[in-house]
Amino acid sequence: MRDLDITEVARRSGVPASTLRYYEEKGLLASTGRRGLRRLFGPEVLERLALIALGREAGFSLEEIARMFAPDGRLAIDRKLLVEKAEELDSSIRRLSAMRDGLRHAASCPAPSHLECPRFRRLLSAAVSSRREGAATKGLGRTPRKRTSR
Repeated sequence: MRDLDITEVARRSGVPASTLRYYEEKGLLASTGRRGLRRLFGPEVLERLALIALGREAGFSLEEIARMFAPDGRLAIDRKLLVEKAEELDSSIRRLSAMRDGLRHAASCPAPSHLECPRFRRLLSAAVSSRREGAATKGLGRTPRKRTSR
């Protein structure tokens, strides 16, 4: 298959040309040359863009995604990083599920005032604890994690 110009890559992938140029600047993509003023990419760029989209959807940063490619362009995925991300997602799912359940309860709570509802008060306490935890780890480059006993 022939090289694709940036317009064709953008059309086929749904990724704007400006994003393709940004990804190239960040080292996630490499153009194979130019046709006039337009960058050219090999046909494998479409698969790479799909991998980048999958990584972004899973919550990986562009820097983390870039490290998943070896210097020769082949995949070099760190399985430990995948496990860590899966654990982060599990934690987020638990937290968001609890928040959803709390909101549903608050919407139908029979208490005269939400502040009189024990379940709503637990939700408030959890929110305050979560903010404290987040502030304690801010700047450390990691997400607070729930401790598990062994």
